[in-house]
Amino acid sequence: MENAMILEKQYDELLQLLKDKKYGILHGRLSQMNASDISEFLEEYVPQDGLVLTFRLTQKDKGANAFAYLSSEIQEAIIKGISDREVGDLVNELYTDDAADMIEELPANVVKRVMRNVDSDTRDLINRFLQYPENSAGSIMTAEFVDLKKNMTVAESFARIRKIGEDKETLYTMYVVDGNRKLEGVIEARDLLLSDHSAVIDEIMHTNIISVNTHDDQEKVSELFSRYDLLAIPVVDMEQRLVGIVTVDDIIDVMEQEATEDFELMAAMTPSEKPYLKTGVFTLAKNRVLWLMLLMISATVTGSILLHYEEAFLVVPLLVALMPMLTDTGGNAGCQSSTLIIRGMAVGEIYPRDILLVLWKELRVSLLCGLALAAINFARVLVVYPGEVQVAFVVSIALVATVIMAKVVGCVLPIAAKVCKLDPAIMAAPLITTLVDAGALLLYFEIARIILKI
Repeated sequence: MENAMILEKQYDELLQLLKDKKYGILHGRLSQMNASDISEFLEEYVPQDGLVLTFRLTQKDKGANAFAYLSSEIQEAIIKGISDREVGDLVNELYTDDAADMIEELPANVVKRVMRNVDSDTRDLINRFLQYPENSAGSIMTAEFVDLKKNMTVAESFARIRKIGEDKETLYTMYVVDGNRKLEGVIEARDLLLSDHSAVIDEIMHTNIISVNTHDDQEKVSELFSRYDLLAIPVVDMEQRLVGIVTVDDIIDVMEQEATEDFELMAAMTPSEKPYLKTGVFTLAKNRVLWLMLLMISATVTGSILLHYEEAFLVVPLLVALMPMLTDTGGNAGCQSSTLIIRGMAVGEIYPRDILLVLWKELRVSLLCGLALAAINFARVLVVYPGEVQVAFVVSIALVATVIMAKVVGCVLPIAAKVCKLDPAIMAAPLITTLVDAGALLLYFEIARIILKI
């Protein structure tokens, strides 16, 4: 909180320098800032007519790094305001994955201008990146890495790193390839620093390689980073040739994107690619209304069940008063289980093969929870409605059955979705609640019909 207040004060001072046309001082202040903070200043504080000027006042390399953080709207505004030569220099300075991401978001006329002004090598790289499927390892990788040969000595490796390493995204890990660029090993900077200069790479490299294919889903890449605490992971093509690496900063963005998507699906919304404040009202409504329609239509099943047991209401009106408590409890119980299972699968703790273990555990948990709730509810009904022992008994038994049913549904449906190649987050609170409500009412009225003989 304190850091945010300091930054806000700093941004206000920078904006005042811009308004007072003290460009020399502004340039000096910007040169001392982090690229991420510069991008926030450009995005949130600088008016439209001052974007290009402020961007030009940043250092070339820092400006390119800040540019990569900007939204596509601000990127487009800057590109339209600078010269063709500046466009070429800017895109050539960007890492290839950032340049490809930018190209995907810009309008066609702006893309043509960008591609016309970059050098041929950068253009070829960008086009190659754009060919990979969306949300694949190939689409988020970068081509800026250090490659070594296994017959090099440590001294020769340091010489190569000094020669090509300046523009590479990471120097923590180097990759050993053969003459056909097939990945043969990896070596950490630490290993090089601690080895004798005459040592050969083949003797100190690690051959137990964790890698991904260009077409692997980015979620799989994210899981590998989390499991093995990686800083970077090599990406190979179908012939096992090294074509790029995915770095930890890129995978953090993927984790945030995947988490946001899961949250939106769990709230029964179609995921949006843009931030909330930059998404139009029509788009937000469209993302929500389809799910709301589906849930509304599915909820008519509940109405049909109530209509079927209308006579039970007339005989024992008290059953109606206790119905919301039962359905709400069932919905909450189902949501507890589905949330834990969805999260467990997301972080790699639970797999579809674990369904029997999960089911057995949830059955025992639900029985304990159901019995505890039933005991409290039995006493509550007798206190609030004296003399209604049979009704209290009916509701308590229905409560145990409902909690068991809800937790079973809550744990099985997300796993079933995973087996069917769907996102388990779809089987979250709204859908689980709708299904459990119908099941709870069926159990409730059937138990009432049997015990109360109605």
